[in-house]
Amino acid sequence: MFSILAVLLVAQPSQDAASLRPYPILDPRRAKYVEEVPAGPWVPSRRTASISAGDACQREVVRGGYRSVQVNVDALGYNIWGDAANEPSIAIDPTNPRNIVIGWRQFDTVESNFRQAGFAYSHDAGHTWVFPGVLAPGVFRSDPILAGGPDGRVYYFGYTNGVPTIYLSFDRGQSWAEGPVLAQEDKPWMAVDLSDGIGRGNVYISGNFRGLWRSTDGGTTFDLYSASVGGILTMSVGYDGVLYVADTTGRAFKSTNAQDPAQRPEFTFLGGVHLGAGAGQPADPNPGGLSGQVWVATDHSNSPTRGYVYLLASEIAGQALDVNFVRSTDGGVTWSDPIRVNDDPLDNHAYQWFAMMSVAPNGRIDAVWNDTRNSGQPNLSELYYSYSIDAGDTWSPNIPVSPMFDSWIGWPNQNKIGDYYHMISDNLGVNVAYAATFNGEQDVYFLRIGPWDCNGNQVPDEEDIASGTSSDCNANGVPDECEYRADLDGDGLTTLADYAAFAAAMTGPSGSYRRKISPSPRPSPVRERGNPVASARGSDCGGSALLDIDHDGDIDLSDFAAFQRILNTP
Repeated sequence: MFSILAVLLVAQPSQDAASLRPYPILDPRRAKYVEEVPAGPWVPSRRTASISAGDACQREVVRGGYRSVQVNVDALGYNIWGDAANEPSIAIDPTNPRNIVIGWRQFDTVESNFRQAGFAYSHDAGHTWVFPGVLAPGVFRSDPILAGGPDGRVYYFGYTNGVPTIYLSFDRGQSWAEGPVLAQEDKPWMAVDLSDGIGRGNVYISGNFRGLWRSTDGGTTFDLYSASVGGILTMSVGYDGVLYVADTTGRAFKSTNAQDPAQRPEFTFLGGVHLGAGAGQPADPNPGGLSGQVWVATDHSNSPTRGYVYLLASEIAGQALDVNFVRSTDGGVTWSDPIRVNDDPLDNHAYQWFAMMSVAPNGRIDAVWNDTRNSGQPNLSELYYSYSIDAGDTWSPNIPVSPMFDSWIGWPNQNKIGDYYHMISDNLGVNVAYAATFNGEQDVYFLRIGPWDCNGNQVPDEEDIASGTSSDCNANGVPDECEYRADLDGDGLTTLADYAAFAAAMTGPSGSYRRKISPSPRPSPVRERGNPVASARGSDCGGSALLDIDHDGDIDLSDFAAFQRILNTP
């Protein structure tokens, strides 16, 4: 089905790329591309049954070994037809990287632009996802941005019927508590201070209203400060607690005292930034939305580049867009000339749009964007990736990491696929949340670029398993200590078959109703993948963490209850 879908996507009628021109340049400080208020009432989904596995073959797509996993799926892990999902934002638990949460704009039907706050969580580093639903059915919400705090809590910020509200999760994204309602305008952004300074745990929010919200108590309360920042922007907190802001007009600011709860935040304008001809303007691949944002990121490594500040954006380049990058080595006092990241020929009229950037703890800079170079058509893009290990002086050869998709289909009553994607880097790779139309509609996907490292020990999972550091009782390539969903048969789902295997392992000849977790011996090279009971009860899986569903160190009756809750999750 994948090959058929690819042919269908390429065959979509489209205009000659040479006949298309970028939309007129707008001032993002005054422009509102789509009003963040409902245009009509909520239209509940008409879905009445899950679709079959045969109709859901695009829940995962692969390009060159890079696997994208669909996030907005039903309880069986299958695609939900007729909806739309875009503008994804990702948060990763700094205390346990296998806990990931993604939020997005959820449209229950493409017949309406009424959207809600969709969210999903993964407790196995993104291999599988649970989409419980939206924060509140029938409540209009938009512009989601998520972030993880140093204590593991997750923040979800967005509009509620036009009024910005923050939500907090203390259980890895499974449930949410409503926090303060904040006065705000369009296109907010959020950053959390993960430094070891006095501002550790501070939450910062800003947007088009030209001011800054700050919380110094973990999101319980916020104070508003007038400031010279505003517009469509992103934010980053440096290793020293300095707050950096960049907007789509190419302006950059920093505050050295925002981290101090006793001081009123003050911002310094950082001049001399020449990123390109213009960022963020609507362009042909996404005519009703942004072409991207200006991303600001900081280097937290212990290398000589520690403290460097980076900006990256999709910038107007003649009749198309390029990914441009600039660097400051002195805290924003001076900036480099722009460096072109995409390596396709100049003046080939390709669009490199929705460019985004993140920096790994070891200082590697990652860049990901949508790219039309291989199609020659503005609506047919692939996700591309490049990285730099020398502070942006040079960039790796660009590689496609997703199949081609059509950004002009699946529009939910507005002609765009949202306004942004989001990504977070670690020392071994990068975690990407993006929207695409592999199913003929807009869906949200999680993509891991680089080796998986679900336990955060800086060693690829496959090496942990091969060396015996981690066991893999169900032979699915995921270390057992990273599997919260009790996927005993390794099919990526938690079903009654897994429950039967769990019950057999607990009550069979080698099972008991209570026992302590003990280190598992090195797994044998051959396992019975087709027999979940044998896999769960095999001699190489005795006391496996796979059976400790609630991760309390015991295998007991509470794990039965935890398993039932997982199965009953809608």
